[in-house]
Amino acid sequence: MRAVTYTEASRIDAPGALQDTTFADPVPAGRDLLVRIEAVSVNPIDTKVRQGVYQQACEPKILGWDAAGTVVSVGSDARLFKPGDAVFYAGALDRPGSNAALHCVDERLVGRKPETLDFAAAAALPLTALTAWEMLFDRLDVTRPVPGAAPALVIVGGAGGVGSIAIQLARQLTDLTVIATASRPETAQWCRDLGAHHVIDHAKPLAAEVAGLGLPGAPGFVFATTQTGAHLPQIIELLAPQGRLGPIDDPETLDVMPLKPKSLSLHWELMFTRSLFHTADMERQHAILTEIAGLVDAGRLRSTQSEAFGSINATNLARAHALIESGRAKGKVVLQGFDA
Repeated sequence: MRAVTYTEASRIDAPGALQDTTFADPVPAGRDLLVRIEAVSVNPIDTKVRQGVYQQACEPKILGWDAAGTVVSVGSDARLFKPGDAVFYAGALDRPGSNAALHCVDERLVGRKPETLDFAAAAALPLTALTAWEMLFDRLDVTRPVPGAAPALVIVGGAGGVGSIAIQLARQLTDLTVIATASRPETAQWCRDLGAHHVIDHAKPLAAEVAGLGLPGAPGFVFATTQTGAHLPQIIELLAPQGRLGPIDDPETLDVMPLKPKSLSLHWELMFTRSLFHTADMERQHAILTEIAGLVDAGRLRSTQSEAFGSINATNLARAHALIESGRAKGKVVLQGFDA
């Protein structure tokens, strides 16, 4: 099979940072599915693993944690899918990734592809949808009100991949006032188009920006997708007492002691926790993706695909990594198919 690999931590502009390679076809075992990859999308985690922030302790070293494709064969213990099924998923951090023509993935992490989306649009969704869903409902528990707080959610970085789906989920599945942050006219409009009630500028002091909205109190929830360390003082100021903060990024340090006076709680989310530790509820990711597919097919969620970078190869993936690292991407970048 064809695949795009990396060998060591490097800058994306380093020679051979990503390489086109050929391997023997993988063989599914246990609850694995063997999936023919039709499309992938690129996430910040791809760039962080390539840079060595997270170690990918497996061989071959193949990035990619968003995919849509067709089941080719199944392991002996698989029971959720069969050959021919169209699926989408985000996979596992400690296994070879999906930037390959064929990919083995545990079926408990897989959902059926939304019928109303093509493979490219579907590939834009899994990792960000899982991250957003788990943060909103498993970590921040946004359906449980914060006493005395305004029923409002601030999403820092609303135009990114996770923010883009979090806005939609919060609008569709909760009664919260959704406040997204963006710093450019095009990203602010993107957030509004996705359903944000308000868009504020994260290049300005966030607490003052939120205060200017005239909410009936301080927000109860903040979902921080980016620059949490830099924004933390403002987040603490804007949150209601006993409010909840959920970050997903990787600040070098995070001083949590200033959270204590307000009894603010901190809720980390890593989408790969369930697969890394084979938690007892690992199959919840299959259930979440099933719910996501249903919401998409019902017209309540839309794909966050924003750009298509052509076929899956080292050159195009390097372009996608560079865009993600620039911090100027909105939505998701998708690649589809391997060159004949």
